Amino acid sequence: MNRQSFILCAMLLGMAASARAQGITAEMLERMRADNHLTASDRAIRNALSVTDVKSIALNQDNQSEMNTYFSHSVPSKGITDQKSSGRCWLFTGLNVLRSKVINQQKLDGMEFSQIYLFFYDQLEKSNLFLQAIIDTRDRPMSDKTVEWLFQHPLSDGGTFTGVADLIMKYGLVPAGVMPENYTANNTSKFTSFVKRKLREDGLLLREGKHKVADLQAMKEKMLGEIYHMLVLGLGEPVSEFTWAPTGPDGNYTRAPKTYTPLLFYKEMVGENLTDDYVMLMNDPSREYWKTYEIEYDRHTYDGHNWRYLNLPMEDIKQAAIESIKDSTMMYFSCDVSKELDSSRGLLSMDNYDYSAVLGVTFGMDKRQRILSFDSGSTHAMTLKAVDLDADGRPVKWEVENSWGASSGFKGHLIMTDQWFDEYMFRLVVKRQYLSDRVLRASQQKPTMLPCWDPMFASEE
Repeated sequence: MNRQSFILCAMLLGMAASARAQGITAEMLERMRADNHLTASDRAIRNALSVTDVKSIALNQDNQSEMNTYFSHSVPSKGITDQKSSGRCWLFTGLNVLRSKVINQQKLDGMEFSQIYLFFYDQLEKSNLFLQAIIDTRDRPMSDKTVEWLFQHPLSDGGTFTGVADLIMKYGLVPAGVMPENYTANNTSKFTSFVKRKLREDGLLLREGKHKVADLQAMKEKMLGEIYHMLVLGLGEPVSEFTWAPTGPDGNYTRAPKTYTPLLFYKEMVGENLTDDYVMLMNDPSREYWKTYEIEYDRHTYDGHNWRYLNLPMEDIKQAAIESIKDSTMMYFSCDVSKELDSSRGLLSMDNYDYSAVLGVTFGMDKRQRILSFDSGSTHAMTLKAVDLDADGRPVKWEVENSWGASSGFKGHLIMTDQWFDEYMFRLVVKRQYLSDRVLRASQQKPTMLPCWDPMFASEE
């Protein structure tokens, strides 16, 4: 064996020895066993965990007193929606924000916009976004991170308020009764999986060979025609014209019916420029505050807007929220809803559970650390509608209108303490009129582009 081979062999042996030393050895395991002394309380917890879940055991009985449901400022609301087994919270929330305004301004007994109507176009537009993105990146290898991300996420039923705005501005709105929900819309997972499979197959075809741009566009249009057909079978074909009038408590029309197109209905009932009149705010302490960010390919329509937001300290976000609620205007709100949620009461509080006492360890990460370690992020969108202010004008608790049905939580709502709000609230969409001059100026700066695969920016479900 020559000297070079001997050195290489010694290095490999050293690496193997190091790996063995860094693994769990019998001696290490024995030390852990020796140090693991179960007390009577530990044995009781172990017995309990063998027959029930840790959340039930960790429920803090000291926090089970009657819940305070008073709010000093609340936006009037009528009716609770239900997204059922679908990931369309973003769509329900965006439409709930708008219907609240319509109900209050036009003094209606009630109103609900059709979610399935916009969801049809959402799925068609996202399909086009994927196929065109595949064409745009066809010269890159399959191992390219953007290409890889596209094939991993060709379609989803999640989204953001930016998507709500772009879809409404392009396709309008229709009342819920004109195009009602169906099973596929309420249970999106299985049907969407087949649409995703077809899109992946089409994406591979678009990458094959050396097609001219015109040929690729013709291929894409044919592929979209097949996706359109699938969506019609699953969701029904969207209406292009309808006759409608509001009804009163007795079910009778309160004015003469009128014929609308979806765009005409949107302009008459809402009329706002949804892409320009609202600003998305974020509280992400892992990134620099007072900076705007934009996420590549995080949009619903190819010709629409990427998701863009202004990252702010929590106090500035709260001030905008309070101004909006005081003026009877609901807001699109998103958070990490599963954290510390007592779903039976509809309460989000840092005092709901004591997991440390049950599991014998401490959980000490702050919000920034939870984001950086992928332990927390925005998972659900709801409609922020109320705040309870103390005598000094400081928020004590908040309330959101949810889209899990009227029987969930507190009469279809969730109440959150201000401390929980600090820890797990992430995004808020606010009308420009409720923002300070400093916030408005900051929102106009050139954004920093972030990659589409950044886990902080997964769409709400």
